[in-house]
Amino acid sequence: MSGTALVPLDHFATHKRVWRRLVQTARLCCGIPDYDNYVRHMLEKHPEREPMDYKTFFRERQEARFGGRNGFRCC
Repeated sequence: MSGTALVPLDHFATHKRVWRRLVQTARLCCGIPDYDNYVRHMLEKHPEREPMDYKTFFRERQEARFGGRNGFRCC
């Protein structure tokens, strides 16, 4: 292989999958919900229900994490 050879397509796909997992993990560690996984889950497991839009989903996840009392909880 020369130094100018392109990365094989299967290597690119593997790196893309790994990158997505790393980003997903980082977001979950920071408390940012993963909307794409939510939509995928809803379409696969609950096709009769319409998924929430991103804004509604994000607000609902914040409420679930921090509670409804001014965005904070004591414990």
